[in-house]
Amino acid sequence: MNKEANTNYPINELIKKRWSPRSFEDKAVTPGQIKNLVDAARWAASSYNEQPWRFIVGLKGDDTYDKILDCLVEWNQNWANGAAFLMLGFGKQHFSHNDSINRHRAYDLGQSVATMTIQATDMGLHMHQMAGYSSSKVLENFNVPEEYEPIVAIAGGYVGKPEDLADDYRESELAKRKRKGLEQILFHGDWEKPF
Repeated sequence: MNKEANTNYPINELIKKRWSPRSFEDKAVTPGQIKNLVDAARWAASSYNEQPWRFIVGLKGDDTYDKILDCLVEWNQNWANGAAFLMLGFGKQHFSHNDSINRHRAYDLGQSVATMTIQATDMGLHMHQMAGYSSSKVLENFNVPEEYEPIVAIAGGYVGKPEDLADDYRESELAKRKRKGLEQILFHGDWEKPF
């Protein structure tokens, strides 16, 4: 399925091809592919080079996958159970060098996941990032140290067929991709004065 972005200016082809499907093909992803994705993530920039991100991953059919699926809200469980892998992303709350609060941990994790997502696209995979999960269940299911905050859940794999999704999900899967215009997000001089 082609959901390539219709951009105003030329951008990298991998960025144009990246999107967040809910329908995944019943095709396994290997441990080597997961390591490839996370190796890309670890080269993202971070404040003080802290690299505050940590990930837990489960492959479809294993116990970790089921425990991550259990943490998702029902809306996400209903489609994410078709993904080849499920992942949780965490941010370390304090800097290692001085133990002060790392206010940038979510930003840094976001950069690492964005880098991972572009790598996934290059490998013919897609990832769907989710906020709909229970942090308390994540902490309970995985014995996470207090220092690490759950920030994102991710479903990934090869794109499937939209018609395999329930009606509630199919419509958004088939919808045209939309973004705010540059004039709404890029300012110069004063707030909301377009660049």
